[in-house]
Amino acid sequence: MNAVTGVFISEADAQRAVKNLRAAGAPEDKVTLLTSNRALKQPEPVAMDTTERPGIGKAMGAVVGAAGGLTGGSLLAAAILPGVGPVTALGLLGSAILGAAGATVGAKVAGSFENFTSEGLPEDEIFVYEDALRRGRSVLIALAADDAEAARFRDVLKAEGAEEIDAARHQWWIGLRSAEREHYEAAGDGSPDDEKFYRMGFEAALHARMRCKEFDQVSAEMANRVEELEREYPGANVEGPFTRGYQRGREYYQRLCDESRAA
Repeated sequence: MNAVTGVFISEADAQRAVKNLRAAGAPEDKVTLLTSNRALKQPEPVAMDTTERPGIGKAMGAVVGAAGGLTGGSLLAAAILPGVGPVTALGLLGSAILGAAGATVGAKVAGSFENFTSEGLPEDEIFVYEDALRRGRSVLIALAADDAEAARFRDVLKAEGAEEIDAARHQWWIGLRSAEREHYEAAGDGSPDDEKFYRMGFEAALHARMRCKEFDQVSAEMANRVEELEREYPGANVEGPFTRGYQRGREYYQRLCDESRAA
């Protein structure tokens, strides 16, 4: 499965894109629309500490009904997403993404997963989705069966004015780059690649499987990643910037969780 993602400023455009994706052959359980929903009532404060494992977000009702105006009356899950706040997600794929990001989506939705497969779930992109949601954007994700279908889905999203996920990821880093410069410069040896390796470590800390874990808890996996990069960039100082970036990524995620809890 290939994940095709678009970020929308207008929720109306995103909802229209959902309908057009389905018309283009996208199965209902392979499409989701994520939207931030500040109108949802916040539950009692819950711990959102990066020393805890994912799954710490309280559900805000496993299923809140049919998605208004969307073809098929799909399930709409609502949850508090750590570091983001209230989020709604269309269908089973949306529930799977919320779960991977650390939100509890509730037993009723979980029971619907019997015949559902999340193969191709873009766990390495979830932090970009979260950034878009914090900025009030809507995120539309479709899982395509092959490259041809993925290209067709991208055309649909582009026609509705979606920003591609790579562009959203670039803008996310641009927003952090100045604040992080002193840290990646201090961690490196002055090489032009210092920022690149630091950013790789920073993003690794935000990966759905890595977040909430200290470096030593994932040391084997991180060591393998550093070795891969050292083979790809022989002679480069990879370990220092990458490790420091990972540590800063954890601090960044903790700060977002704290801000979300205080909101």
